This record gives sequence, structure tokens and C-alpha cells, in this order.
Amino acid sequence: MKRIPKTLGWQRSTKPHITLNDEFYGHLAPFRIPLILTVLTMLVGTIGYMLIDHFPLMDAIYQTGITFTTVGYGEIQPISDMGRIFTITLIIVGFVVFTIAVGIVAEVIKKGEFQKIAKERRMLYEIARLKQHFVICYHNDYTIQVTRQLRENHIPFVVVDPREDLEAIAKKYHYPYFVSAEPHTEEGILKSHLSSAKGVISLSNNIADNIAVIASVRLYEKEIGRGKHPFLIITDANSTEDEQKLHKLGADRVVTATKLLAQRINAIAVRPDMANILQEFLYRSDTPLDMEEVKVSKTSWLVLQKLKQAKLRDIANVDVIGITPKEDNFIPMPKGDTLIMPKSRLILVGTSEGIQKAKQLIRRKERPEELNYV
Repeated sequence: MKRIPKTLGWQRSTKPHITLNDEFYGHLAPFRIPLILTVLTMLVGTIGYMLIDHFPLMDAIYQTGITFTTVGYGEIQPISDMGRIFTITLIIVGFVVFTIAVGIVAEVIKKGEFQKIAKERRMLYEIARLKQHFVICYHNDYTIQVTRQLRENHIPFVVVDPREDLEAIAKKYHYPYFVSAEPHTEEGILKSHLSSAKGVISLSNNIADNIAVIASVRLYEKEIGRGKHPFLIITDANSTEDEQKLHKLGADRVVTATKLLAQRINAIAVRPDMANILQEFLYRSDTPLDMEEVKVSKTSWLVLQKLKQAKLRDIANVDVIGITPKEDNFIPMPKGDTLIMPKSRLILVGTSEGIQKAKQLIRRKERPEELNYV
């Protein structure tokens, strides 16, 4: 029975690794004195009315409450002279307690620390409910553009940056989730709930920051035992030399801005009419086309079958424009006789619906019945 929610994709409310409970309840500590005084006053008042004027229990509690809060409802039954003196004393004590309480509340609000902790605590609980999100390290111009694309594609993300004005930045650039901390520290890793994330995108202008993030993520990966499903680490580099270093240290993808710029300019110079194809058909949010890499598992029915036997174009209206076998030899525009090996990666181009249907066909363990009718 425990496997059913996991199989159906249901997700329980997850508790964050850092709850800030100590800090949160620590700011509530000043309220203990007014609370204790209020309880003691109510207790003494109730006992006093019961002993002095022989009030029933509920009447004594009610008379103490309206007297202590000075609402002015009057006496619910005749009170003796001694009872009136007791009532005056109770009113004065109530005024003192409320004055102390108001002063404490005003002081806490004035400092603003309680509101800050409460807001951050609520944010951490929301982050803990995310699944397969990206942790984006450091805010800069690249982060603004990357997060905009992630929002358009409905991919959850958390921005982690140590700057103090991150809340104002998040509001300006529409970051739904953010953590003010150094990304490579334990605090940044735990608050961003990296354990349930798909990967990390580190976009610092300083290579040392990117190196620290990669090292910390890989160490945390070993610590929580994610060897079979490692984090996807994407980072940027300023030069080819830095790109090689980051790859060796454990980055899965390293984007070099200068190289991308050179490739784009070269494409425009050589084939101006074809330079904007990716921009127009793949990177726009309203494009009818999509591209995705799909891995063929060992148990897939497609293993050791020829590509033409999948009939992906006939069933899902999807084309395979590239295959990367297990040995990582990329085969562009593969022919129908190309043999599909275990753990091969197919690059599919088509509509989003078509690609999703093709993925379902590829992941099946038995030959789909649809193939008998095309």
C-alpha cells in the first residue's frame, strides 16, 4: 500500500530541512510574561469572587473576564463592599498587564525580526513541497533571462544568493522562491531543499564560486546517496580553459558565452536565412515544435530493434534527428536501419503532445499494439 501514492505521483507535504523553529519561537518568548500574568490574574480573580461573594464557577470566570478586560458590562449579581475593593484591584492589575502586553507587541513589531523570520519560514515550507525543481545560484543578468524561460515552461526553481536585498530583487524579477544564503554552504543547500531538486544552475561571474557550488553539490549527492540519480549541474564559464576545469570537477554542462556568441555570429554570417530557425521554432514559448532527448532503458521493447520499426512518425508524428548510442558516438539524421542499443538517447522533434506520446511508446516493455495498425 505504501507504493500506491508514489506510483500515482501523489506528493505529501514535505518538511523543510531547516524549519527555523528555534528562531521563530525565540521571538515569541517576550509574550510569555503577559500570557502568564493574564492566566494568573484570571485564576486569582475567579477564586476571589468564589470566596468573597460565593459566585458559581462560570459566573466567577465571566465576572473576572469582563472586569479584567474593563469592558464595563457591570456586575452580574450583587457584590459586597469587599468584593468591590477586589474588583477595583482587578481592574488596575488588568490595565497594567495590558499596558505591558501592548509595549512588548509594539517593540517586537518595531524590530521587524519576527515578521522576517515568519515570512522566511513560510517560504521554506513552500520550497520543501517542490519536486524536480532547479536551484539557481547567484542573481545576475543571466539569471533574469534563465528564470524567465523557466517560468514560461512551468519549470519550478529556487534562486539562492547571499545578498541582503534579495527579497526586493525577487519581487522585481518575479522569483517565486528564493533563499538568501551562500549557495555552496550547508545553509544554502538545505534551505533550497536540494535533495528533491533535479539539478543546479550556477551562474556566477567568478569561476571560484561555480567551483565551490559544484564541489558542495557533488559531496551532498554522495552524502544523501543519489548515485543512481545524480544532480544535473549546469554552469557558465568565461573561457575554454575554465570550461575544461568545470567539466573535470563534475559539471554536466558548461556554457561558454564567448563560444555561443561566436557560433551565433558565424551562423548568421554563413547562412543568414537559416540563423533564426532555433529561435523561431524551438525557443519561443508559442512555438508548435519542441525538441527533447529521450533515453531508451534496458527494458524497453525498442532495444535491439531497428529505428524504422518504432514508426514514431506514423503514430506520434515525431521525427528522430539524432541518436547517441551508449558509447556516445552521435549519429545525426539516422537511417531507418539504425539499430537501437540499450541506454541509447534519441533526439526527438515534433509537437509537445507528439513527443509525450513517443516517450510513452519508447518506455513500454512490450511491443505496442498500435504498431499493428500502421
